[in-house]
Amino acid sequence: MNSPLRHFALNATDVDAARRFYAAAFGWSFDPWGPPGFFHVRNGDGHVQGALQRRRELLPGGRMTGLEGTFGVDDLPAVLRAARSAGGRVLAEPATIAGVGTLAWLADPDGNAVGAMHYDPEAG
Repeated sequence: MNSPLRHFALNATDVDAARRFYAAAFGWSFDPWGPPGFFHVRNGDGHVQGALQRRRELLPGGRMTGLEGTFGVDDLPAVLRAARSAGGRVLAEPATIAGVGTLAWLADPDGNAVGAMHYDPEAG
């Protein structure tokens, strides 16, 4: 099973301050996309590398900090079954993101949140 890291997100309490910081430090630019306070992150070459978004809680009572990673998977239902059987839990059942794919959020046995996405092959 090959499940590469396909997407990252940075969670920020002050999205505008985070945009200024990452633009200055790494030369990133940002395009609004999706819900309010959500931006695609483009690197210096203009490629989408990830997202910057308002801070949220995937684990009840636990603010998301640091990088939030999403791994590309071929068989999302199989990943959910395997995660549960290996001591993990499903934080958010699969949800479709139009034009992107189907995303579920998992917690490993230590409570770390991680995304599993079956990408729509026609989305590019």
